[in-house]
Amino acid sequence: MSGTFVGMPAFPAFPVAAHEAVNNRTLRGNLRHATHTIRAKRAKAVAELSDWDALREAGKQIKDHTLRHLDRYLIQLEESVTAAGGTVHWAADADEANRIVTRLVQETGESEVVKVKSMATQEIGLNEALEEAGIRAYETDLAELIVQLGKDRPSHILVPAIHRNRGEIREIFAREMSEWGRPAPDGLTDTPAELAEAARLHLREKFLRAKVGVSGANFMVAETGTLVVVESEGNGRMCLTLPETLISVVGIEKIVPTWQDLEVFLQTLPRSSTAERMNPYTSTWTGTTDGDGPRTFHLVLLDNGRTDTLADEVGRQALRCIRCSACLNVCPVYERAGGHAYGSVYPGPIGAILSPQLRGTASEIDASLPYASSLCGACYEVCPVAIDIPEVLVHLRERVVEGGPVTREGNKVVLQPAKGHAAERAAMRAARWTFTHPGALRTGQRLASRTRRFHPRTVPGPGRAWTGTRDLPAVPAEPFRDWWQRTNGGKGETK
Repeated sequence: MSGTFVGMPAFPAFPVAAHEAVNNRTLRGNLRHATHTIRAKRAKAVAELSDWDALREAGKQIKDHTLRHLDRYLIQLEESVTAAGGTVHWAADADEANRIVTRLVQETGESEVVKVKSMATQEIGLNEALEEAGIRAYETDLAELIVQLGKDRPSHILVPAIHRNRGEIREIFAREMSEWGRPAPDGLTDTPAELAEAARLHLREKFLRAKVGVSGANFMVAETGTLVVVESEGNGRMCLTLPETLISVVGIEKIVPTWQDLEVFLQTLPRSSTAERMNPYTSTWTGTTDGDGPRTFHLVLLDNGRTDTLADEVGRQALRCIRCSACLNVCPVYERAGGHAYGSVYPGPIGAILSPQLRGTASEIDASLPYASSLCGACYEVCPVAIDIPEVLVHLRERVVEGGPVTREGNKVVLQPAKGHAAERAAMRAARWTFTHPGALRTGQRLASRTRRFHPRTVPGPGRAWTGTRDLPAVPAEPFRDWWQRTNGGKGETK
């Protein structure tokens, strides 16, 4: 398992995977219904706040300030957690994090753990690492349970089983629950209430039996060492309070300086994610307390490419992300291709900029992700921390095509230009030369206008794919410069 595993096995380039996905009518129907419903509810919830733009800007400023001083706040967090009775571990990559968690579980003598939804543990492939060590991890979030029982992969940040409909979920429960624990009730139907009750009964015995819990966190407060998890089902609170040992695996970017900073995000996150005014369950814990909750608490701080991302002045804004998934629900590409096509635990627009930075752009899938966008800008408009995703996408496309200096594993390296873009690079170099030589530009414009009747509607060779779905723009009969000179800027034109 690679040190930067991000939740998916080797995967083909995005265009290949997306081509298969768009031909799945059931998948597209499920995605269309779910994303349209969520984004309509979100728009209504956001509209209730007259100061939404101010909250959005405040969230952006808090995150940017924290990232600029991340070293200081991480040390403060470690000191606060330790003072509260917890133990802090530092993991440079996925392999180290998996080794730490596996060792901590083995030291308890247990062979089972219950998990509250954690994208960081999916990012590093923790379930697979624990399984190799003979430890079984049980997902307790309803959607994660569906994915696990179905031997599937998450396809959405907030709703990992968004690609499944009720009928498919009923079949998965009836077929697989008995192999993981309590079987599904006889005569189970696909009504939401019955499916939820089947999951509750299945999970309850695991909550009551488990001695070790594994969690993530939405936020970490540096000044007090407090961790925060927000959720809608209550499974998180069961995982956080019932086990004797709690292990939290959290990305280093999830930190905020003070409790006061939480006030902003506890308004913007629920409205942007579940379209709720506040999350039904907001759990906070600070170290350990005698007679209340786990007796042992471990915090594993995960880097896994985040420091490298922080070194990129344009790309670092991806680390502001609070995992609300609003960008997925408005993205026309995600709606048609689904989450699996992104080959990462982070799908959609945020995944298209985060995964290539955490993993690098050397693989086929990561080199293609920055192109998995129409650059329409809808993702930026809904982002509650104002991540300019289109800007980062263009920035990463330049990195793929041109190569250049980047930071990988803390070292400065120079990437070679990607293969297959030679014609594009040649065209850009020719354009740059032309635009810096006005005489050549003027001659080219006049030649193009005078020969426009002979221009093809499609481009041959490497440009064929681009013109396969669009016509070339028509060349005007007269260049703008000639028109301007002839009419004195339009003043000499006949009305």
